[in-house]
Amino acid sequence: MSDPTDGARRSDLLITPTELHDLLASEAGGGEGPRTRILDVRWTLAQPSGHSDYLTGHIPGAMYVDLESELSAHGAATLGRHPLPGGEALTHSARRWGLHPEDSVVAYDGGGNLASARLWWLLRDAGFERVRLLDGALPAWVAAGFELETAEPTPAPGTVVLTPGHLPTLALEDVERFAREHTLVDVRAPERYRGDVEPMDPVAGHIPGALNLPTAENLTEDGRFLSSDALRAKFGRAAEPGSPVGFSCGSGITASHALFAYALAGGEGVLFPGSWSQWSNTPELPVATGPTP
Repeated sequence: MSDPTDGARRSDLLITPTELHDLLASEAGGGEGPRTRILDVRWTLAQPSGHSDYLTGHIPGAMYVDLESELSAHGAATLGRHPLPGGEALTHSARRWGLHPEDSVVAYDGGGNLASARLWWLLRDAGFERVRLLDGALPAWVAAGFELETAEPTPAPGTVVLTPGHLPTLALEDVERFAREHTLVDVRAPERYRGDVEPMDPVAGHIPGALNLPTAENLTEDGRFLSSDALRAKFGRAAEPGSPVGFSCGSGITASHALFAYALAGGEGVLFPGSWSQWSNTPELPVATGPTP
């Protein structure tokens, strides 16, 4: 059954290329005041730096956001490959993007929003709630016939202060119990979940008790998010409405994408930031393989 709040929820989380184009046109020449800041988060496992792609063409006015250096911290392998950045570091980055407390953000990446959802989650966790993703990401903007630019903007520094800790997360020591008592969803590709291959981390397999719902299945063929009804049906196969659901992936990036999709379905999930990269770097922890939890 459709949720009557789906439309409002979707408009709070997503914006279409046409809506964004019209919004930017209405703000052009508007003088001082709150603005929509466009952030380009191009990143993939194969090409962690998307800056060169950004320079070949991006949405006018978009600032490039480096996922590796601005949306992640770095440390021992036992922390995982992409630990969450601290508030001081995230504030410094957001000010470089020109972000002010009263602004709004629209984020996108090179396709599917698999990377830009990390920015969405981090900003919301840091108390900045006016952030949406561009549905269909950059390919949808291009398909709509809207222009790109190659010049890299240099906005005046922003004044925002970001304080992480507003959203629930799972610490490593809590994950095993959570998987036993609630629902833990592993959103990696099935072959990595089963342990057939492991291209990034020291051990192949998954956390015992975790279910596999690949985050790529949250999207249509053209990279847009499924309807809220379809997403509810998908997540409903894993957990009853209202029951606690945690999300894990390789290193906390695509788990944010699944959390975004879960939010579109009306749910509020919990992120395991360290995900498999942290679990698999802790040798004493158990490992499951195969297609079942």
